[in-house]
Amino acid sequence: MDRSLQNTHAKLVARDIHRLTQSPTESNSFSLLGGACVSRVETVGTIVSRDLTPKFLKFGVDDGTGCVTCVLWLNQLTSSYFSRWDPDTILLLASAARKQAAAIRIGAVARVRGRVGSYRGVMQITATVVVVERDPNAEILHWLECLRLGQSCYPIQN
Repeated sequence: MDRSLQNTHAKLVARDIHRLTQSPTESNSFSLLGGACVSRVETVGTIVSRDLTPKFLKFGVDDGTGCVTCVLWLNQLTSSYFSRWDPDTILLLASAARKQAAAIRIGAVARVRGRVGSYRGVMQITATVVVVERDPNAEILHWLECLRLGQSCYPIQN
């Protein structure tokens, strides 16, 4: 299995994210149809749903090829996962997550980067960075980049 994309945010459209398959050898890796192994992805699309809870913000990103569920965790201050981290780093992460969550609005075009995973059999992105795009061409530029990369860097069979 090609691991050259393992530590890179692979630019993918929703259709290709949903086509990822679990790696038989590693629990946090997924395989593209062309054989490349990915754990992180980037996608761009329109926010079509938004569900805010005290622990996380769950939102849907639709890019025209499908809709991907994304989760932005907001519990950095109370999660045991961060208990060994530097307090200043935790505060910085929590502040950044709250600012990103406030910017996510239905109808906005957003770029989402994060870890890809499967929850209850459906692919989702655990977001680490969410940026609301100001450029109206951001989504189509992402599509073009996905096409180019799909042919040259990580061949995806249609």
